[in-house]
Amino acid sequence: MSRELLKQEEWSEVLDDIGTPATLLLFNDDVNTFDHVIECLVRICKHEPLQAEQSALIVHFKGKCVVKTGEYSELAAMCQALCDEDLSAAMGE
Repeated sequence: MSRELLKQEEWSEVLDDIGTPATLLLFNDDVNTFDHVIECLVRICKHEPLQAEQSALIVHFKGKCVVKTGEYSELAAMCQALCDEDLSAAMGE
């Protein structure tokens, strides 16, 4: 197991134990289409289509957007899935 993955799992346990909500951030890029971003947010983050469209517009104009808050372990899986779709996503606190 890589050192980075181990650290991520340790943080997941700590944050889940203390109940600190984590955030999932999506960042703007010049590669993905609005349709792809919206589809990913609906499928992966369980957004309603209008919510996904609004988030995509915020990302486009502001450069980033918090697209989900919740437990770290759940959001970490969503973050990885978004990254697997070539979107720029990261975990925040």
